[in-house]
Amino acid sequence: MTQRVDLSTVLDRLAIDEVVTGYAVAVDDDDWPGFRALFTPDGRADYTGAGGIEGPAGEVGDWLAGTLRPCPVRQHLIVNRRARIQDLGGYPGDLAELRADYLRSLGELSGPGLMSGGRLTFGLVRAEPGWLLRTVTVTEKWRHA
Repeated sequence: MTQRVDLSTVLDRLAIDEVVTGYAVAVDDDDWPGFRALFTPDGRADYTGAGGIEGPAGEVGDWLAGTLRPCPVRQHLIVNRRARIQDLGGYPGDLAELRADYLRSLGELSGPGLMSGGRLTFGLVRAEPGWLLRTVTVTEKWRHA
């Protein structure tokens, strides 16, 4: 691999990381237009593995907004990120998958909260504005009230 290809891969990884971080921040900050902007027009999200719904990203964003409204205090930490970028004979392609673990804390301004953790799988595609989410799949592994 040449240094140029290596640099391209590093830049792709940084850009993908920015999209995934943007996803968590959008959910935590009630930025639903920003949430939708992270997805391709045909992007989908699947929360069935965490007791939610599956569908087009816009519809799932609307569902999340309603579901999370009673929890004004929320924080999503996305850790142990493992990115795989499509390999086209030593050159990075336009598809990627990132698998990561998450820790989610939801609560009210005062009172009990909910913590949960699990796995996120992001399917990404390189598009005109940069990397975008094509799919997000959430699989909850544990929950503590």
